[in-house]
Amino acid sequence: MHKDGFLTGLKDGLVPSLSAAPFGVLFGAVAVAQGQTVFETALMSITIFAGASQLVGVELFGHRVAAWIIILSIVAVNFRHVLYSAAMTPAITHFSLPEKAIAFFLMTDPQFAETLKRHENGHGVSFVWYLGVGLCLYGFWNVMTLIGATLGGFIDDPAALGLDILLPIYFLSLVIGFRKRDNFLPVVLVSALGSVIAYATIGSPWHVSIGALAGIALAAALPPKTNKEASA
Repeated sequence: MHKDGFLTGLKDGLVPSLSAAPFGVLFGAVAVAQGQTVFETALMSITIFAGASQLVGVELFGHRVAAWIIILSIVAVNFRHVLYSAAMTPAITHFSLPEKAIAFFLMTDPQFAETLKRHENGHGVSFVWYLGVGLCLYGFWNVMTLIGATLGGFIDDPAALGLDILLPIYFLSLVIGFRKRDNFLPVVLVSALGSVIAYATIGSPWHVSIGALAGIALAAALPPKTNKEASA
């Protein structure tokens, strides 16, 4: 086991940061189109740092719905982070309490994937490495948000650019990265089916959490492979 430092973390966070960058531009443009100022948009990214939740929030702000509905919708979208933190805890159990607080603030989908992948490959997850990945993602996201917000006034329909398609593609690549785990295919299929059904019957953003819970339920019910089966 070895532990790499801050620069290695920055390097490991570069590709995920570049993949999420177009979504940051899209969020900035959409936020301004929904009536936020450039300052308000930048402040939202700096303090919340949760792309999907931010986009849901500004869309609901634009429709002037009740504050409690906005909060509940953001909680529904971010519920997966409860699952992320539970799965990631063994990798960061040696962090101090302040370090864990920083780690969970910086925890995003790509941060979770990179950390879990590193831990399962037998490498040590040091705080400075984790901080390097997190700050790389955080820096890129905020710069891209600012660019999108600044240019958003010149774009009539930000969604028409099609940049939002890049994020689902990136999320799919994260899922495929775990394809060697036990019962990967049935869990993914059930999770996807549960999400589609929930989207059609209940609606967004609840389909995110319901799909996740469906996959978790199946994963808990299915036995893990034995050593002999894994070798085969």
